[in-house]
Amino acid sequence: MPMFNRRQTLGSFLTGAAALAAPGAHAKPRGTAAAISASGLEWAAMKWARGIEGQRKADLGNGTFLNPILSGDHADPSILKEGNDYYLTFSTFDAYPGLAIWHSRDLVNWQPVGSALKKPIGSVWAPDLCRHEGRYYIYIPTRGAQRNTIWVITAENIHGPWSDPVDLDLPRHIDPNHVVGEDGRRYLALSGGDLVALTPDGMATAGAVEHIYDPWRYPEDWVVESFSPEGPKIFRHGEYYYMLTAVGGTAGPPTGHMVVAARARSLHGPWENSPNNPLVRTTSAAEKWWSRGHASAVEGPDGSWWLIYHGYENGFWTLGRQTLLAPMSWTKDGWIRAGGGDLSHPLRKPVGGSAVPHGMALSDDFRADRFGSLWSFYDPATNEMERVRHDAGSLVLKGKGTQPFDSSPMSFRAGDLAYEVETGIEISGGAQAGLLLFYSRRLYCGLGFAADKFVMHRYGLERVLAKSEGIASRLFLRLRNDRNIVTIHYSPDRTHWTKFGVQMEVSGYHHNTAGDFLSLRPAVYAAGPGEARFLGVQYRAL
Repeated sequence: MPMFNRRQTLGSFLTGAAALAAPGAHAKPRGTAAAISASGLEWAAMKWARGIEGQRKADLGNGTFLNPILSGDHADPSILKEGNDYYLTFSTFDAYPGLAIWHSRDLVNWQPVGSALKKPIGSVWAPDLCRHEGRYYIYIPTRGAQRNTIWVITAENIHGPWSDPVDLDLPRHIDPNHVVGEDGRRYLALSGGDLVALTPDGMATAGAVEHIYDPWRYPEDWVVESFSPEGPKIFRHGEYYYMLTAVGGTAGPPTGHMVVAARARSLHGPWENSPNNPLVRTTSAAEKWWSRGHASAVEGPDGSWWLIYHGYENGFWTLGRQTLLAPMSWTKDGWIRAGGGDLSHPLRKPVGGSAVPHGMALSDDFRADRFGSLWSFYDPATNEMERVRHDAGSLVLKGKGTQPFDSSPMSFRAGDLAYEVETGIEISGGAQAGLLLFYSRRLYCGLGFAADKFVMHRYGLERVLAKSEGIASRLFLRLRNDRNIVTIHYSPDRTHWTKFGVQMEVSGYHHNTAGDFLSLRPAVYAAGPGEARFLGVQYRAL
């Protein structure tokens, strides 16, 4: 396909789109990978329970649940159990405010409680949430243009306020995990089987990095991305420390990522690899969940044990890595055994606990500030929030840059396989604004408008065409993403809608195409001089 520059006019590219066949009837989930097709559309026919605004949720209401427990981009889950409460946070990469924290009392139903990281410090990879002697800590690895290192923030209350980030000066490692050794000292386990001591307050390192563990290696003929030992999660059970490690690469081939286990009587080793390795692995691209890995073990409300990890959904890399829950058990000789099979079928919920209302509304009337829980900016400047003001039930966003790629769009995670998003936009002062599905500055799609033009966004490129008659400074936009097929409608009055002349296929808008480990998200943007007023955003799962 020929490449076009960002200023090329639409011209002959506005051709009619062929009609799409309607999705097939819903089918019941099947219990084994061998029984199902490798087609992502086959999997899309599964039925989940429906929550707020029709969004899918795991709890089926009959004592069972169907993964994911958190749909959409919730990668590298870090879980903290505190009495009857559970807290989760995730990689948030280039999204700020970042490190949203979620709360549960049954491991299946979750609701957000706030955001811990306000100041941009780089792309956040695989944080670790922990509590020690009455204080909460999050250890935060970052990568990117600003600095490769690991930071720490702390708070007296899980709801905050959280401290400013402190740099631990660990540029060669990711995926920290806080653990207390048999000597009572605090440590961070690190990627690559390494360990570093911390000061008693947990806010600085206290010595050199030491190597303590060589992870189990898979057979040479397995199809994986790379060895990449990462995501260590260490906990004490009985007389042993147990370490869960991810190997095989977190993206690439669907069969690459996996979970391996080892144990030792001392945190410093020697470590003995489990005879059951790998505990978790996607063995076929026909399975429901791809690249399963990065696991933590957690005790359920009734004392049962569970594994929480992430995976890509078959055919929907665009949603990012989603959070999965599976039962685990202990063998007679003290090893971990994973349960749940390929997670394609409903599982019994953990016994005990109580369900909090799951999820949150993705529609927003802009009467409250929902940055951090719902909205985030992509790769923002430190003063990005100065662009925003809430005004009489609308959000006004000052323009930045020239197009989505340099305007730091504001977006939210969506976890449904099919949905619609609608917004109204008023522009002034020479601004350009629009509605997008945004992956990164290199890859996005949607429709924008300015005083004198429409701008079609596709493949992360811009193509300009004349505005339709009757469109002035106000425009309503509706974007439908139906299993990676995107259709856009526009209206001057929210009554008479016109279908935009190009439909788009976006199944390739993901990490294996453009890197960065992100997800394709509904987004709005404002570019150029002037500002854009957004008259609310409505979300509807299909």
